[in-house]
Amino acid sequence: MQDQLQELVQAAYANRELINEELYSDAVKQTIANIDKGIFRVAEPVSDGNWKVNQWVKEAILLYFGIQKMQTWEVGPFEFYDKMLLKKDYESLGVRAVPHAVARYGAYIARNVVLMPSYVNIGAYVGEGTMVDTWATVGSCAQIGKHVHLSGGVGIGGVLEPLQAAPVIIEDGCFLGSRCIVVEGVIVEKEAVLGANVVLTQSTKIIDVSGDEPIEYKGRVPARSVVIPGSYAKKFPAGEYHVNCALIIGQRKESTNLKTSLNDALRDFNLSV
Repeated sequence: MQDQLQELVQAAYANRELINEELYSDAVKQTIANIDKGIFRVAEPVSDGNWKVNQWVKEAILLYFGIQKMQTWEVGPFEFYDKMLLKKDYESLGVRAVPHAVARYGAYIARNVVLMPSYVNIGAYVGEGTMVDTWATVGSCAQIGKHVHLSGGVGIGGVLEPLQAAPVIIEDGCFLGSRCIVVEGVIVEKEAVLGANVVLTQSTKIIDVSGDEPIEYKGRVPARSVVIPGSYAKKFPAGEYHVNCALIIGQRKESTNLKTSLNDALRDFNLSV
């Protein structure tokens, strides 16, 4: 089934005229239905601990935008005009959705997820037991693991185009403090803790300052790291200025419960954020 759908989707993406034929448009719709159920994913973990991006699934999402018709919804005094349906039947899915939580059809929301007033875009994957807190945003195709806490105002970037761009990945057990921003395909590995206002892009220096010498990373936060915002001096033609970075100040202790609060995790390092 997957191989057949993949072949049809890739053919339609290469030749957009084909999408006018029912065989190809149905293949796109079936693919989106499988993303919505968590059967297909834009990215998935592989055995060596890395992630594999399924480009053809992203292609299906882009094609789906093309075949969907605009329509109007009215909810009380509110009106919406869009192409995408919203997820529903949260009770049967085992998901708690607090008004005004919004998740688009084509996003997978696992059982025991709590959606506070927040937004989850098409192609995203949110694992079991995760909390998407108030005004947090999970962008298109972002992959959020199990038992993750996205605190208030967290912004997880989305990615559909360019097609080769990788999605943001937040692995199991991570805790992201208020107003964190993670974009451009950054991977936050298992059980990491990001303090409030940490901003991570592909160009952000992630510097481990917990040892005798700094160790620099980009695009990936190592597992169980405790991270806070920082800055470093950089020279420009107009002078020397401080540029944002992220500082790894230590490792989450084995004794720390996975459901610990951000403050408890940072208290281990005599810091408060």
